[in-house]
Amino acid sequence: MNSNSPDPDPRTTPGLDSGGSVPPGETPPAESSAGSGTGPREDLSRGWAKGPLFIIGIVVVLCAAFFLAYALVVAL
Repeated sequence: MNSNSPDPDPRTTPGLDSGGSVPPGETPPAESSAGSGTGPREDLSRGWAKGPLFIIGIVVVLCAAFFLAYALVVAL
């Protein structure tokens, strides 16, 4: 075994009980996971703007009109 191993020897590591567990009070308390400064800093707009929805609606109506006209021409 190499004496320059990067892994510490559990028998000589301070703060460990026998078996590798940590005694109470040895570790610091956990910090709060949700502080007062979390979340977006300003209100974000919700949903789509009216312009893109209007353009998408026009494209859908034009496609539907095209296929309806195509169906009428083929049926005749």
